[in-house]
Amino acid sequence: MRRLCVLLIFSSSIPAIASALQTTAQQTSSAPATAQQSGSTGDPLKSTDPKIRARAVRDLGTQGASSSVPALKSALNDSDVNVRREAVLALASIHQSVTLAPLAGASRDADPDIQILAIQCLVGYYTGQTPEAGFTGFMKKNLKRAKGFFETDDTRIDPGVMVDPVVLAALEYELTNARTFGVQRVAAKGLGTLMAKQAVPDLVKTAHSNDEDLARESLNALSKIRDTSAGPQLIDLLDAPNKNVKKDAAVTVGILRAHDAIAKLQLIFQNNSDKKTREKALQGLAYLGDPVSISIFNKALWSQDKQFRISAAEGLGRAGDKKNIDELQKAEAAEKDGDVRLAMQFALTALGKDDYLDSMTNALNTKLHADTAQTYLEELTRNPQFLAKLYPYLKSKDATTRRKLATVLVATGDSTSIAPLEQLSHDSNADVAAAALRALRATRARVGAQGPAPKQPAGS
Repeated sequence: MRRLCVLLIFSSSIPAIASALQTTAQQTSSAPATAQQSGSTGDPLKSTDPKIRARAVRDLGTQGASSSVPALKSALNDSDVNVRREAVLALASIHQSVTLAPLAGASRDADPDIQILAIQCLVGYYTGQTPEAGFTGFMKKNLKRAKGFFETDDTRIDPGVMVDPVVLAALEYELTNARTFGVQRVAAKGLGTLMAKQAVPDLVKTAHSNDEDLARESLNALSKIRDTSAGPQLIDLLDAPNKNVKKDAAVTVGILRAHDAIAKLQLIFQNNSDKKTREKALQGLAYLGDPVSISIFNKALWSQDKQFRISAAEGLGRAGDKKNIDELQKAEAAEKDGDVRLAMQFALTALGKDDYLDSMTNALNTKLHADTAQTYLEELTRNPQFLAKLYPYLKSKDATTRRKLATVLVATGDSTSIAPLEQLSHDSNADVAAAALRALRATRARVGAQGPAPKQPAGS
């Protein structure tokens, strides 16, 4: 649950790049280069000085005109790596669909850093976060991190956002054909963000890679795509020699509903000497929520380990047996940790007790528990009968609560959600109104209702 907290707008690496560029990029003059500087033609793009060519390319990106795309596409073939890099950034800054094909071409550049940057820009077109013009040392550092640093990322595009096949083809190609693991890792991450179901077979293969970070990125992507056909094909990774891959696989097979993994997960939880591995095994069992694990959950509910108690509560809620309500209520009343108590409230609500709805919605306006509460509410609202119980809270006096509830409905809203969301789209708070409009777009796309199609990719 914590792993798939629904943060549908921003990715973990690109915002850092964008922020760094805003604060550290050098100011460059927009005045045109002289004929002496740029060569006899007077065209700075044809200058013999690569610095002048790079500046000219950057200026084209700053202008943001689609008419600059042909020139920028040509600059992608420049002999100088810095010019090509600036061309990728300039294309991304234009943020129009006409730039996607050239960026896809740049994903096959001879330089791995440019390949990674191009892939990030392709994905950023849909998440609404792309690097700005100007390439800094900070960005170079982040590209190196992208090539060899795994970090769990929960970013996903909104339901109904259509991804250009050219983009998906480019990422799939790099996932299977890239010359470096770094490029493959970024491609795997991007495919998960774009919810590329057609890439599942290849992601299953790369989840078995000997490169730890590629395997983990692939598992993370499969967790976001949630194609349950992949689950049984990952059970063997519960025996992986790499401890981190094994832990990620334990959670992923649970998310993907691979019930054949239950026996193995129970053995790991009961017998593994590593506490963190045991925690992940119980988390996988909690996602599965199979009644066969109820005895394990009931025992772990009173564990000294906080993560055990959280997973045990979630598992009992998903198992659906109302006989566990009394034990959960006793545990909730005695629990002092806020995270654990929220998990228990989620479980009790999942089992039909509405006493904790006020507490869960109030948690949306807290720094410590907002994301977790939002994720729990998203899961609960996948039940149409529960969904209606959430609508009165859209009239909360608290703007943050209203906004986060609208974000919940991005993923789960149905035809009954359209009217309350339309009303919320006229909210006096601009952020709330924007969140409601976003939820309306996603909901209409999901249910096939008539309504205005989004003019721009989600998050823009």
